[in-house]
Amino acid sequence: MLIETEPTPNPATLKFLPGQVVMDAGTRDFASPEEAEASPLATQLFALGDVVGVFFGREFVSVTKAPGSEWADLKPDVLALMLDHFGGRMPLFNPTGSAGFSVASDEPSFTDDPADADIVEQIKELIETRVRPAVANDGGDIVYRGFDQGKVYLQLQGACSGCPSSSATLKNGIEQLLKYYVPEVTEVRAV
Repeated sequence: MLIETEPTPNPATLKFLPGQVVMDAGTRDFASPEEAEASPLATQLFALGDVVGVFFGREFVSVTKAPGSEWADLKPDVLALMLDHFGGRMPLFNPTGSAGFSVASDEPSFTDDPADADIVEQIKELIETRVRPAVANDGGDIVYRGFDQGKVYLQLQGACSGCPSSSATLKNGIEQLLKYYVPEVTEVRAV
């Protein structure tokens, strides 16, 4: 089994491609060892000590290293864990923690105004078809959080969370795209 790696725009994050589906549907972001307890693989990655983030996408795993650590030292250990996990066809989630899991968010949650339903649907469609594939190529994901008075609230995950170029991506890429196709959008904000 060969696991490929790709750099991401975030120098602290590498994207690992095991050559198979990682998650059949959705994504999962782990920002702490406590959150990682739902997954044997995420738990083992955090146990390396120099890992501060793990993100599961459809066909990749993004791993974020701690400040001060070096990929030259960490990458062989991450690859060994992934080879054992995917080569051994081990479950991605613990049986007790996999059904109906969700991540509680400390981020603000917005209730969309029913009068904005058509606008919200357009925004979600653009994010799903135009933005998410590009963000996934960079080892992350983007989650719609709400629309309120012209402002779109999005959450960046995986390699995109904490990436030095994430504000430029939001303002120069996503905001311009949404403003072009949905004139009601006046601003995009990260939550």
